[in-house]
Amino acid sequence: MSTTQALRTLLDGPHAAVRDEVRTLLKDPDMGPAIGLGVEEHRARVAQQMQRLASHGIGPSLGFPSRVGGHDDPGGGIAAFETLAFGDLSLLVKVGVQWGLFGGAVMQLGNPEQIERYGPDIVTLALPGCFAMTETGHGSDVEQLRTTATYAPATDEFIVHTPDEDARKDYIGNAARDGRMAVVFAQLIVDDTNHGVHALLVPLRDDEHNLLPGVHIEDDGHKAGLNGVDNGRITFDAVRVPRTNLLDRFGTVDPDGTYRSTIESRTRRFFTMLGALVQGRTSVSGAAINASKVALTIAVRYGETRRQFSAPDEVHENRLLDYQAHQRLLLPLLARTYALHFAQEELLRRYVASQDGDDPEARREVESIAAGMKAQATWHCNEVMQACREACGGAGYLSENRLPSLRADTDVFATFEGANTVLMQLVAKGLLTGYSEEFSELDLMGTVRFVADRVLDNVVERLRAVPLLQSLRGAAPVRQTEDLRDRGWHCELFADREEHALETVAARIKAGMDDDGDAFAAFNRAQTHVLYAARVHMENVVLGHLTAAVGRCEDDDVRELLGLVADLYALHTIEADRGWFLEHGRLTPETTKGITQMVDVLCNELRPRALELVEAFGVPEEVLMAPIATGAEAARQQMRSVAGSA
Repeated sequence: MSTTQALRTLLDGPHAAVRDEVRTLLKDPDMGPAIGLGVEEHRARVAQQMQRLASHGIGPSLGFPSRVGGHDDPGGGIAAFETLAFGDLSLLVKVGVQWGLFGGAVMQLGNPEQIERYGPDIVTLALPGCFAMTETGHGSDVEQLRTTATYAPATDEFIVHTPDEDARKDYIGNAARDGRMAVVFAQLIVDDTNHGVHALLVPLRDDEHNLLPGVHIEDDGHKAGLNGVDNGRITFDAVRVPRTNLLDRFGTVDPDGTYRSTIESRTRRFFTMLGALVQGRTSVSGAAINASKVALTIAVRYGETRRQFSAPDEVHENRLLDYQAHQRLLLPLLARTYALHFAQEELLRRYVASQDGDDPEARREVESIAAGMKAQATWHCNEVMQACREACGGAGYLSENRLPSLRADTDVFATFEGANTVLMQLVAKGLLTGYSEEFSELDLMGTVRFVADRVLDNVVERLRAVPLLQSLRGAAPVRQTEDLRDRGWHCELFADREEHALETVAARIKAGMDDDGDAFAAFNRAQTHVLYAARVHMENVVLGHLTAAVGRCEDDDVRELLGLVADLYALHTIEADRGWFLEHGRLTPETTKGITQMVDVLCNELRPRALELVEAFGVPEEVLMAPIATGAEAARQQMRSVAGSA
């Protein structure tokens, strides 16, 4: 087995068969990306592709119960979704809306009768649906949504209503064209009591596809990307739905108007409901990583063939990847893509395990990791897209080479499924509280006080036993340049930085509260440090999973190659944050200079193997399409054929 084949086997992991099945389907010309289509043509093409996927039973629907037409394989479903990111990202998002969000909400929030009733039609696409959570005035702050669902006991119905323009459901995928039903998130009001946000099934269109009474939908119109997805705005004017349309796994209403829930705390009930939808974030992070692989495959291939300038004593011009600056632009991003891949693999494993068991703490841990991975992977994806576009010069700006559409389509990944900045605060919350039961019962003020007191007590206790300077330096002693490729030292540095960040952010919050007693102001002033603590935690998590992947490699050549990748990821990350390491006495100026030199060395060592690393991603030639990365004329002919048939 070649190194490339061994690498692909490692990357594809336990769901290799599913990934290959999706690759095979994407090779069909009718399933590939389309360049230059108008909005309506693009939407129609994606709708046809959805039917193909439904007929093949490939996608997140694999995770549905077998009794409704799925395969009881949530891991395979997410793996299929990730692999679809090699193709048209409008199709990917449309798939995510139908089977991930709409279908996932019914599966996770519905009762057995609702799952049996709606599940089969969701799987087969007979019931195309929407996930109506976001409102014009509220996105990430789901708890403050303004749409209402008021119970009317006289008719045994909920009245779903949009009280004002800010409360309209906005950016809703599948709404403008195809959706016939929506999972609508609204404030549940029973007998004048607000029981918080719940989800209901609200029909949008009849069998002839006409809007139902009281339902008003506007097209969001042309977007910067993903124009094959029909996003729309939905307004409800006192729309009546049966009481049985409430997805009532975590809270139900009896015919007489009695509200019942096994979770007494409204706050905990709300977060439990949202936690059940963690599949979306898990899927988006994997898709962002795979979209990054497509861009890097194009850019690295181009760098291997495109020549520019020649040395004074040479006849032939140099390849772009032979230049150190070009290596610096692409290879650290390639290393981080590998690192994120293995972290995503572990997240997927833990997600599946959390679905099989009934361990609330395991589920909360998965929620936190998924939030951090979604943020890190999508930020990384945006950075990759810009770097690859620049690395391909003017050719990278041509639509035929896919990079402009990839860049436009992935930009919003940082926004949907939770804005990244908000998600990173959720990560920090989990770190600071240790997932304590007390935290989930507290409001913001109580949360801040609990966090500050608990963590600061731990800090003070440690510092009493160890002199301050020693505690700051002891975990990560300064190393000389000859030790820079010591992977154990990398792990020590990352862990020490995370520990220090968590301790100091708690101390800042505590000090701010002691100054004026304003808990919110104290937390707000420390927000930059909160986000930093979350980021360095995630970088530490990613390094740990990459290091573990290196350790379990059985193939000597693959292990050596991944070792170089791990060293580059670690040292480039340290280099990017060298200000912190210098300011806090972890590294000397001489060592940081040595790290910069070592990053250059590692890029040079990886340069001959860059092509192997991207080929191992297994992006099908048929969807890669970019003439600068494939047979130019064949790719152009394929794109002309797609545009002509549309």
